[in-house]
Amino acid sequence: MARLVMKFGGTSVADLDRIRNVARHVKREVDAGYDVAVVVSAMAGVTNQLVAWCREAAMLHDAREYDAVVATGEQVTAGLLAIVLEGMGVNARSWQGWQLPILTDNAHASARILEVNGSELIKRFKEHKQVAVIAGFQGMHKETGRITTLGRGGSDTSAVAIAAAIGADRCDIYTDVDGVYTTDPRVVPKAHRMDKIAYEEMLELASLGAKVMQVRSVELGMVRDVRMFVRSSFEKPEDIDPKKPPSGTLICDEGDIVEQQVVTGIAFSKDEAQISIRRVQDKPGVAAAIFGPLADSNINVDMIVQNVSGDGATTDLTFTVPSADYEPLREGVASRGRAYRARRPRGRSRSGGDPPARGQQDVRAGGRSGRRHAGEGRQRRLTRPPSAPPLAPRPRLHRGLGICGTIGSWHPRSIRVR
Repeated sequence: MARLVMKFGGTSVADLDRIRNVARHVKREVDAGYDVAVVVSAMAGVTNQLVAWCREAAMLHDAREYDAVVATGEQVTAGLLAIVLEGMGVNARSWQGWQLPILTDNAHASARILEVNGSELIKRFKEHKQVAVIAGFQGMHKETGRITTLGRGGSDTSAVAIAAAIGADRCDIYTDVDGVYTTDPRVVPKAHRMDKIAYEEMLELASLGAKVMQVRSVELGMVRDVRMFVRSSFEKPEDIDPKKPPSGTLICDEGDIVEQQVVTGIAFSKDEAQISIRRVQDKPGVAAAIFGPLADSNINVDMIVQNVSGDGATTDLTFTVPSADYEPLREGVASRGRAYRARRPRGRSRSGGDPPARGQQDVRAGGRSGRRHAGEGRQRRLTRPPSAPPLAPRPRLHRGLGICGTIGSWHPRSIRVR
């Protein structure tokens, strides 16, 4: 029998009335003959409250205990939805991440999924026709047995990983919008919904500010070939005609899209901060020393600009990160600079940064040709004296980073994960 994963975000399960609406959506798919696994987020606002309590308890707290606290929001939602489904006559049970288990690394608060065991879910599908209601956003570190969380938007990643583990035909992402638009319709009223979008393009838009999908979930779906369908949870289940294609946006392989678009969409971000490191020694290994620790800390670096310093002998390195990572990252870069100067007294490396300005927007284009054009736009920001030699080929950096660049020549463009 066909298998389906349904993921519901915080606004879709904000209260008991919306949870009942979600249950009707689930029952509709069960009645259509699917084996269903449901992944849920915490109720809207709950995770923010839990995070605030952790910070109020202690500004410098143990990340392991932080995960133990914030993971409870999804557990409440999963239990409530299972109760409502049972009341509607649907056989269901709730699951926590450690019960499957969903195994992750030990990067608490931003863990990455290593393995998902879907055998027990498949067994219960076959023997009991049981709906699995799974708490998203969480997993378990195998060696320590501690609960881990996947970072903001991690329920999307949980859903795609579970879909890959059980061999689901599709992973439906239910949210408060009815698909992926060419840009934010609240900003551009003429924006229209796309019927299909390629993995690479969705990854592009998500990394550049589109809030519909989490970046890591799109990356995982592309690697594991999981078809994702973004649709609205506020559409009444009884109004959906099972004989007609549902309204929404399918995220799929590029080969499944017949018509080729020059530019697929435009995304913008208001919460990026800029870090500048000036007078960096221009030699191999320096960039790795800067970006390596960021990759180890699971900090995504978006745009990188490098140009020759005023003295003509060193370089200035500027890059952007999410604003939430600005203060800890700036202090970390500054401390590495102090350590570097201590080893080399004559060095003159210094760092600085600009926090996100209120209302400042970073707008970039995404698409097959859009990626190339966006890269050309960034290329103009690279400067060097006319007498300087051509910029050397730039090696690929850590996979965990959202690094811009291609191998062989310095033509920055948005990331394409291979």
